[in-house]
Amino acid sequence: MTTTPEPITFDDVRDAAARLKGVAHRTPVLHSRTLDEIVGAEVLLKCENFQRVGAFKFRGAYNAASRLTPEQLARGIAAYSSGNHAQAVALAARELGTTAVIVMPEDAPASKRAATEGYGAEIVTYDRYGGDRVAIAEAVAAERGLTLVPPYEHPHVMAGQGTAALELLEETGELGALLAPVGGGGLIAGCATAAKALYGGIRIVGVEPEAGDDTKRSLEAGRRVSVPVPRTIADGQALHTPGELTFSVNRRLVDAIALVSDDEIRAAMRFAFERLKIVVEPSGATPLAALLSRRVEGLPRRVGVILSGGNVDADRFAQLCGGTAV
Repeated sequence: MTTTPEPITFDDVRDAAARLKGVAHRTPVLHSRTLDEIVGAEVLLKCENFQRVGAFKFRGAYNAASRLTPEQLARGIAAYSSGNHAQAVALAARELGTTAVIVMPEDAPASKRAATEGYGAEIVTYDRYGGDRVAIAEAVAAERGLTLVPPYEHPHVMAGQGTAALELLEETGELGALLAPVGGGGLIAGCATAAKALYGGIRIVGVEPEAGDDTKRSLEAGRRVSVPVPRTIADGQALHTPGELTFSVNRRLVDAIALVSDDEIRAAMRFAFERLKIVVEPSGATPLAALLSRRVEGLPRRVGVILSGGNVDADRFAQLCGGTAV
């Protein structure tokens, strides 16, 4: 009987860490006694909002793009993303001396689009609720001879994202649980791979917006389940189904999924700003929202949290934290 090899291993994550050394930031880990008192546990926050491009996505994008052949780099890179992966691929392309074409939804946050263009990428737009971004990106890549670097369905992307957890655990030592946002599943797949290899008893908890609970439903069903494209302020998690590769990892390693409402996400963003003095975008705030809203049962004594990004413009941030945005 043959067994299917795992998409990524702990060695892949460690190899990615070596490749990213001196290129990606080793982001800070913050601790707040006020947060500990509210939650009832010691909470260690891995702040990927301080990563290059303002989000964890640079880790996976650079790890994947840096492995392309000189011929592939000469032709250029394509990607599809609502914003953070777009910026990450654009910057990785610039760092590697090549070009990037990014397929982005028409309603992507203006700040993320501007930043992507600022790194030198060309943008092709589509309708998030009616278009197939994967098909569009694949067509663009085929037409122009570009290499596609997807946002999560790629072993090197997943391994790169896992370096966030590797760094966190190197700094904090053993944790009883690790919380991370779940969109396509690449971040939590990589982080779970690293965390479970280092500490087999660690509990991995993913967090999704209530409107986009595709991974929770998929784990409960034991297969990938699709939901309508969610309408949520957490634009980085507005996906309708988990990735095939990422789900194959997460169905083994993720122990639970917590759901949070948009109002709870807003409250977490405000808490992070007022009490922790940091700016976190809606998707990045979902794990903090889960803790503050007591959406995770049976918390251990020490908990790690991946705050995945901070890319939100000033006007949007003010609207969200003021409770007036929809």
